[in-house]
This record gives sequence, structure tokens and C-alpha cells, in this order.
Amino acid sequence: MLVNLLNVEKSYRLGSVDVRALDGVGLDIGRGDFLALAGPSGSGKTTLLNLIGCIDKPSGGRVVIDGVDVTAVPLHRLAATRRDTLGYIFQTFNLIPVLTAYENVEYPLLLQNVGRRERDARVRRWLDHVGLAAQAKQRPDQLSGGQRQRVAIARAMVAEPKLVLADEPTANLDQDTAAHILDLLEQLNRETGTTFVFATHDPAVMSRARRCVRLRDGRVCHSERSEESPAARDSSPAARLGMTPLFA
Repeated sequence: MLVNLLNVEKSYRLGSVDVRALDGVGLDIGRGDFLALAGPSGSGKTTLLNLIGCIDKPSGGRVVIDGVDVTAVPLHRLAATRRDTLGYIFQTFNLIPVLTAYENVEYPLLLQNVGRRERDARVRRWLDHVGLAAQAKQRPDQLSGGQRQRVAIARAMVAEPKLVLADEPTANLDQDTAAHILDLLEQLNRETGTTFVFATHDPAVMSRARRCVRLRDGRVCHSERSEESPAARDSSPAARLGMTPLFA
């Protein structure tokens, strides 16, 4: 297992009221999983994603990432875990507006002190993989929503993380663009073995996931597995997106 959540609780103080966002969640996430955390707004899915992503701490229970119990580790000491193990795809992309697509994808490698030649090779390779080699010098405001999401995906993948977390990755995209983005993420999961965890209420994302964990009122209320989606078996996302296959 890559992630183990053991009786996890999370509460917030709002004025004089304690709000329990998570209430005794237990969940195991395997390596190579393609998993959706589904549920309505307020169900706790984004809170759970933040705990898995080591950007917040539980009020109770344990969070184990890649065999390391991170529960008692101060957040500032988890920076290396976030940098080296995790990739993030944000709902609002969170690209740096003054940087080009190339520079946005390069940024995680600068934090890892990757050498210039290796940085350049990896950035160009991932921009090519997501079909944006021609847009390398464009800033986010010169790109469409779908292109910005692809830059965000390349940025999440360029450091070769074991786990990618995506918070509502289709929320700001039209239906066709969202389908293309999901095709891309399925391809990356199959060809790299990277684990993907989505927080979503989008039925399209849930239908693509090979495992769907449903949350309600901060608790896991249902978990189900499915066969690989028909889109992954019967179509060629790389061809539809004009992408380069990751591995020939």
C-alpha cells in the first residue's frame, strides 16, 4: 500500500463551534491505483486530500505515506515528502502567471536541484507528452483552460512522483476538454504506474475511476471497484490528443 489512513479525524474551530470534517476515516490506497474520492460539497473529500498531501494534519488517527507515519511530523519537515513523493493538480490550475508553460513545468525540478541539462530534457519531454511542445513559451493567460490544465499535469508529473493528487480536475473545463484530460490521466496511470487520487463530484471522473470511495458527513459510506474503463480499453487517447506515447 502507498497510503494508509487509520481512523483519521479532522476538526476545525469556527468561532465557538467545532466542525468535524472527517470522522474516523479508514482507507488504504494501493500503488498504481486510479481512485476517486466522491461526495457532495462538505463531505470531507478535499480535507482528506489535504491530509494525504501532507499540507494539513489530522486531529486524530494516523496517516502513513509510502511506509512513513507522517502524523507526528511537523508540517515544515514534510516539505521534502511533498516535493519528492507527491504531485498536485489543482482545481484552479495554480500556474505562476509571470512564468511560461516551460518555466511552470520546470519549477519543481528547480526545487529538487536537478541539473540544467536534465531539467531541460524532462520539461521538454513532458510538454511533448501532453501535446504542448509548441506552447512552451506562452504564459498561462495565453493558453486555453484545457491547455493550462495540461501544463498543470506536466508540472505534477515532471518530478516523477509516486502519487498525484487532483482536486476537482475537471471543474473548470467544458465536457469535451474534460474528457480529453481524463484520457490523458488514464494514459499516464497505465504507462507510468503513477497512483492518482481525485477529489470530485463529477460523474465523468467517477465513471473513469477503477475505484470509487464515497464520502458523506466526513465518513466513508461506500467503496467499490470496477474493471478498467471502456475508454481506456477501446480507444487511443494519445492519438486523439496528438500526444507522444510515454513509452514506445
